Amino acid sequence: MTAETQLPQATGSCCSPSGSCHDSADSGAPAGGVTTVYQVTGMTCGHCEGAVSEEISGIEGVTSVKAVASTGQVTVVSRAPLTEDAVRAAVDEAGYELVGRA
Repeated sequence: MTAETQLPQATGSCCSPSGSCHDSADSGAPAGGVTTVYQVTGMTCGHCEGAVSEEISGIEGVTSVKAVASTGQVTVVSRAPLTEDAVRAAVDEAGYELVGRA
């Protein structure tokens, strides 16, 4: 019986409820994770989301980025807090504007 109750957990989706395909299986904060949400203007589609995500992912210490064009919000997980200047430079490089923290 014990094995049966554990099987459904092992065969679940590879994606977490947040849409990330990195199921860390921790309860709460990812190992070494600081989560910051930024507001970015100018994103209108999936291509925009990808461009912003790609540039921010290049910042030292960033482990995860999720951009959502419909809200303009970009959620960044990093090993340590990022400077706003670094995030602004990455967003500018992608062709969009960082408003600040959401």
